[in-house]
Amino acid sequence: MRDSLSLTGIFPALQVAAPLSQESQWRSISLFNLYRMVLGGLMLLVPTLFGDMFSLNIHNQAWFFWVAAVYTLLVMASVLAVGLRRPRSSLQLAFQVCTDIVAIASLTYFGGGVQSNLGMLLLVSLALAGMIARGRITLLFAALASIAMLLQHGYSVLTRDASAGMFLQVGILNTSYFAVAWLAHTLSKYAVASEKLAFRRGVDLSNMAEANRLMIQDMPDGVLVVDERGLVRQSNPGAERMLGYTFSFDGRVHLADCSPVLDAMFAAWRQNKALGHEALRLPGTNHPVRVRFLPVQREGFWGAVVVLEDMQRVQEQAQQVKLAALGRLTANIAHEVRNPLSSISYATELLKEQQHDSAQARLFQIILDNTTRLNRIVQDVMQVNRRDRLQAERLNLSVLMEELIVNICQVEQVPRPVFDLRVAPDCSARFDRGHFEQVLWNLCRNALRYCQRQSGSVRLRAFTSEDGRTVMEVSDDGPGVSADAAQKLFEPFFTTDTKGTGLGLYIARELCEANGAMIEYRRAPDGGACFRIVFGSGNEI
Repeated sequence: MRDSLSLTGIFPALQVAAPLSQESQWRSISLFNLYRMVLGGLMLLVPTLFGDMFSLNIHNQAWFFWVAAVYTLLVMASVLAVGLRRPRSSLQLAFQVCTDIVAIASLTYFGGGVQSNLGMLLLVSLALAGMIARGRITLLFAALASIAMLLQHGYSVLTRDASAGMFLQVGILNTSYFAVAWLAHTLSKYAVASEKLAFRRGVDLSNMAEANRLMIQDMPDGVLVVDERGLVRQSNPGAERMLGYTFSFDGRVHLADCSPVLDAMFAAWRQNKALGHEALRLPGTNHPVRVRFLPVQREGFWGAVVVLEDMQRVQEQAQQVKLAALGRLTANIAHEVRNPLSSISYATELLKEQQHDSAQARLFQIILDNTTRLNRIVQDVMQVNRRDRLQAERLNLSVLMEELIVNICQVEQVPRPVFDLRVAPDCSARFDRGHFEQVLWNLCRNALRYCQRQSGSVRLRAFTSEDGRTVMEVSDDGPGVSADAAQKLFEPFFTTDTKGTGLGLYIARELCEANGAMIEYRRAPDGGACFRIVFGSGNEI
C-alpha cells in the first residue's frame, strides 16, 4: 500500500543489514581460498624442488604431484566461482572443505602416511570453516575428516604394510579435529551473538541519530553545535535564516564568520556559565532572538549547543492569543453595549422631540453625543478584530491614494488643496485594500484634527527606499506630539483629544502588522507630526 511506511524506508540502516552480512561471508570465503591457493602451491613445489631430499618419506612422488596439481586447479575454480557469486556461499564452502579433506587425505597417503603429519593441515581448514559457517555443520566436516583419515590409514595398513599401532595417532588426530571444530563452533556462536548485538545497537544509534537530525532540521528555532574552538559542527535551516548565513561544512566555519556577536557571547559564556540567556537583535537580519548555550561534554568532544529562540515567532503566537481574546471581547461588546446604546439613543431622540427648556435640550444633546461616541468606540474595536481576515492584493498607490483623498475631502468637508499628494511613478504595495483604506483614513483624520487646514497642511508621500521597500508618509503642520506622548501614541485608548476614542493609531498599527508592514512616528521637519509606513520587504506579506 502506498500509505504504509516500512522501517527500511524510514531508516536506511535496516536496508543494508542483510547484504552487509552476506558480503562479509563472501569476503571470508575469498580469504579462505587465498590460504588454499598458497597451500596448493607449496604442495606442488615441495616434490618438484626438494624431491631428492624427501625421497625417503615419499613413496610415490608422481602421484603426490598430480594430487597437488588437481587440488590447485580445483582451488582456482573455487576462486572463479566466488568471484561470480555462484552457487550460493554455503554450497561453495561445503565443496571447498570436502575438497580439502579428500586432497589432504590423499597427500597423506602418498606422502608417507600418518607420520608425515600432513593430516594436521586439516585443522586449519576445519577452524576456518567453523568461523565462516558458524553452525553445527563444522562437526560434520570434522566427522568427514576423521573418516577420511581412518580410511587412508586402514588402506595403507592393507596395501603398504603400515603399522597398525599408528591407529592411536590417527585417533588422537581425529580427536583434535572434533576439538577444533567444537571450539570454532563455540567461538562462532559468541561471534554471531556479538555481531547481532552490535548490529542492533548500531541500528538503534542510527535511528536515534536520524530522528535527532530530522527533529533539529524541522525546528523553527536556530540550532548550532559549536566545539571548544568555536568551529560550527552542525546547523539547521532555522539558524541560517536568522543569521542570514549559508553554512558550508566542506571547510572550517568559525562562529565569528557567521556572527561576531554570538562568538563574543560564546567566549563570555565559557568564562561564566551564568551568562548566555540574553535577548538581542542579530546584526544583518535584525531578527529578534533569545540566545541560550547548552554545554556538551562527551569523550573526545567538548562544546556547546547554541539555541537561537525565535522571539518573533513567540510574539506572533502571543499575538494570536491576543487576537482570540480580542475577538471574544468585541463579540461581547457588540452584544452587551450596542443594544443598550441603541435604546438610550432612541429614547433620547423621542424625549428631545418634546417641548423642553434650553437646559434640558442641552442635557439631551450631551446624552446623544456620548452614545454616538460609545458606538464609534465599539465600531473601532470591531475593526481590530478584522485584521486576521485579510485578502492581500497589489495596490497602485498613486491611483488609490488620490481616490481616498477625494472621498476624505467630501466626508470631512475640507477643500482639496489642503492635501498635498506626491507619489512616485509605479509605486505599489501588497496590502489588503480594506485595511489600507482604514489606515489612511485614520492617519488623514488625525492629521486634519491638528493641522492648520491651509493649502498643503497635510502632506502625503509615497516612494521607494534604497533597500527596495515602498514607504508612505503622512505629515501635517500642526504642533506635533510631545516626547512623553510619543511613547504612548500606539497604545489603545490613549488620546490627546477629548473627542477622540484613542483607537485610531492602535488600529492602524494592528492592520499594518497584519499585512507585514511597520508604522512609526517621527517629527516632521517643520515641527508637525509625521507617520511613516514601511511596507514588507519585496512588497510581500
